Amino acid sequence: MSQISAIPAFEDNYIWALCQPDNPYCLVVDPGDAAPVLNFLATAGKQLHSILITHHHHDHTGGIATLRQHYPNVQVIGPAAEQPLIKGLTQAVQDGDTIKLPAFNLQFQVMAVPGHTLGHIAFYSAQVLFCGDTLFSAGCGRLFEGSPAQMWQSLKRLRELPDDTQVYCTHEYTRANLKFALSVEPDNQLAVDYARHCDLLRQQNKPTLPTTVGIEKQINPFLRCDNNQLQTRWQQNDALALFTQLREAKDRFNA
Repeated sequence: MSQISAIPAFEDNYIWALCQPDNPYCLVVDPGDAAPVLNFLATAGKQLHSILITHHHHDHTGGIATLRQHYPNVQVIGPAAEQPLIKGLTQAVQDGDTIKLPAFNLQFQVMAVPGHTLGHIAFYSAQVLFCGDTLFSAGCGRLFEGSPAQMWQSLKRLRELPDDTQVYCTHEYTRANLKFALSVEPDNQLAVDYARHCDLLRQQNKPTLPTTVGIEKQINPFLRCDNNQLQTRWQQNDALALFTQLREAKDRFNA
């Protein structure tokens, strides 16, 4: 059994660490900072085997160089479309590729999910999704490079994964996202209940993540843009128009 731990970094990032009880190796996802990863490895008594990178932003890649100094044989796997922007990749992958990691008896499917950045990818292995800054709990990433149409297609693709898929996104934005979600759908009782649940977790200094695809389909307005009632409420007649309006509204929203 794999155990996935959140390594806090910066103000609100999570670097995800995948370990197995009887395995000396560890895999990390989007290490924007090396120091907390090195501390985690020392405490856990693990060696860094592989790094997965979802996109080129520095808060997801900034620790690569230092980690490679400490672990020269580490695999660094990331998006081929952004390879010129990511120093230290040892393997460039694209949509549809399968990453085989025999050291963990795991394999991941690579999914292209452009929107936040043009070359953004996600990694999926049955019941586990590392999705970077594409899908957040109750939210989605800002459109720094891609178009609303690209992001909406990416979110629909993630929405099609099984409901029990554990979603490991990389920022603790959940409570702020839920405030916006409830401004969009104030009568969504599931979102109201989920907000209370997440408030309790944060009061205990626990992550609100992972979430699941099933939960997000019920409480995340950005996954619900083809809901007729939501379109009527926001005076839009198609999903892309509503998504575009909501993403622009979120950019202006003060929680």
